Amino acid sequence: MSVQPEEIDRRWVEPPVRAGFAPAQADPVVPLMNIANVLTMLRIALVPLFVLALFVGGGHQTGWRIAAAALFGIAAITDRFDGQLARKYGLVTDFGKLADPIADKALIGSAVIGLSMLGDLAWWITLVICGREIGITLLRLVVVRRGVIPAGRGGKLKTLVQSVAIAVLLLPLHGGFATAGMTLMYVAVALTVITGLDYMGQAARLWLAGGPGRTRGA
Repeated sequence: MSVQPEEIDRRWVEPPVRAGFAPAQADPVVPLMNIANVLTMLRIALVPLFVLALFVGGGHQTGWRIAAAALFGIAAITDRFDGQLARKYGLVTDFGKLADPIADKALIGSAVIGLSMLGDLAWWITLVICGREIGITLLRLVVVRRGVIPAGRGGKLKTLVQSVAIAVLLLPLHGGFATAGMTLMYVAVALTVITGLDYMGQAARLWLAGGPGRTRGA
């Protein structure tokens, strides 16, 4: 019986699949323009609009301050959802890992600096918040070869309290509401310092442990 050429080709090209073993599948390609990254880019785009609204009319016009607070709130809400969507639906990308913290720092930084320039927030608070973020970012770059320190509950709580305090201070409130906003801001400053020191401790332990690729669990 003769063997046809196509049978010979199939014999070599299509190796048999062993029982219980499926052919290896390539990792799915995550599109850059996914919902999580779109939300991150939206937050970045809202930052200059927020700053513009904050400083219109000398920075103390009621309507524009409400608009600035609304823009800040929308941007802060996107921060709540983009990371969750990326992890839930497998939409994590290198762009998102880079752009998301940049968007967060741009939003919070522009808000506290703007409030200080308008005389609504003491400069020492702004320096503590911005100094902490810049310092931790530089520290992260130093220890990245030794491992990654994931965001903990303290850091997430710090961001939440900062955002709420800033939103309250942006609104044209007086009396007890304004006092409540400043109280929240003092709590945010305390959390900023505490979580910053905790991160430094984790980074030091990770560095002393040595060995690239070692990571700390969540």
